[in-house]
Amino acid sequence: MNAFSYLVLLLFFFSNAALADEAAIKAAMEKRFPYEQVISVHKTPYLGLYEVVLNDQLVYTDENMSYLFSGNIIDMHTMQNLTEEREKQLYAIDFDSLPLDLAIKNVKGNGKRRLAVFTDPNCPYCRRQEKEMVGLTDATIYTFVLPILPGSKEKAEAIWCSSDRLKAWEDHMLKWKDPKPGKTCDTSALTRIAAAAKKLNIVVTPTLVFEDGIMNPGWLRLELLDERLTSSSPKKK
Repeated sequence: MNAFSYLVLLLFFFSNAALADEAAIKAAMEKRFPYEQVISVHKTPYLGLYEVVLNDQLVYTDENMSYLFSGNIIDMHTMQNLTEEREKQLYAIDFDSLPLDLAIKNVKGNGKRRLAVFTDPNCPYCRRQEKEMVGLTDATIYTFVLPILPGSKEKAEAIWCSSDRLKAWEDHMLKWKDPKPGKTCDTSALTRIAAAAKKLNIVVTPTLVFEDGIMNPGWLRLELLDERLTSSSPKKK
């Protein structure tokens, strides 16, 4: 066997070994987390870690699955956020494909930066996110009312049927004023919002969708939210 043939055989062996490891880790992850959808497992070129792509997030584990890592991996040479770039490839959606006409729209300042928020009127973390967003400037916030908690449907319908939806929403979330029931209207938009959320696999509130298509389940503090809004907005030439 010449050197070239040996090298090809060696590469084939290591490739198959890597694939076997990936398959084994995927099977083990599915067994360990039966309620999670494990989409794929790939070995990364850094630290011997394996990238585990779940239905709604990207995590990492070692070859023995002794540890699970959730967070950003940054290349210190280029300062590139490798996790964020990978998430864009895996999870990014077209922001304009969202049913923006069904959202409660709030324009702050010039409104250039855009953010979509799927939120529940009874969700405490949604209230916390609402308070953080008060400090945002130069942003357009599209609020998609997604009632998933007990008692939320009635409040969502009352807010939707209000003459001023934005005021009714902010009064409820920021001032703890329950929307006045009684007035009825066509609330089929809420059903369409729920269908859109299901299609996007949005199962927690709040879920933030940035203009670059990256989704963030959970609330963010104002500083980080403001930073993400700026970085995710298209750069103007």
